[in-house]
Amino acid sequence: MGSFQHLGDQLIHSGYIWDVVVGEFVAPNGETFTRDIVRSPGAVAVVPIRYDDQGEPQVILVKQFRAAFNAVIIEVPAGMRDVTGELPEETALRELIEETGFSSEKMELLHRFYPSTGMTDSVLHVYLATGLTEVGRQAHGPEEDHMEVFEIPLAHAVAMVVSGEIADAKSAIGLLLAERRLNALDVAAP
Repeated sequence: MGSFQHLGDQLIHSGYIWDVVVGEFVAPNGETFTRDIVRSPGAVAVVPIRYDDQGEPQVILVKQFRAAFNAVIIEVPAGMRDVTGELPEETALRELIEETGFSSEKMELLHRFYPSTGMTDSVLHVYLATGLTEVGRQAHGPEEDHMEVFEIPLAHAVAMVVSGEIADAKSAIGLLLAERRLNALDVAAP
């Protein structure tokens, strides 16, 4: 495949977090074309894990109203990278505290992915959070003020992904990768 060239962007709308632009490009054959693009600072998602008395992993999830769907969605804690200069792992820890009231001793990057390559330049970092300590929620905004935080076995959350009950992409990816990572650790343990 030949190379494409980006000629520039025309700003259509500047919002609180995102900008909507029309990007102009040149294809390898010289054809000029445009695409609508949402420019985003990116986001993070966190899979917070605690262990029950039998040593089984439990995950902390949230039920949160999402305006785009006009519905309450089950998700892992997550948020936008909307603080200038903040590293992704710092955003992940901040969002974990804000949404669940837990801090984490260890934040391990599970994956860095592109959630919607056809419309946005957003990059989403998914972390596994372990060594959790309760520090108190620091909710921001009406969605977080009315958010429900709950804990279930990781295996049950993975079953909810498979059944479609958890349909949020970042949560599905995070939960499946966390289960895989924790199973790999169990196999590697002496």
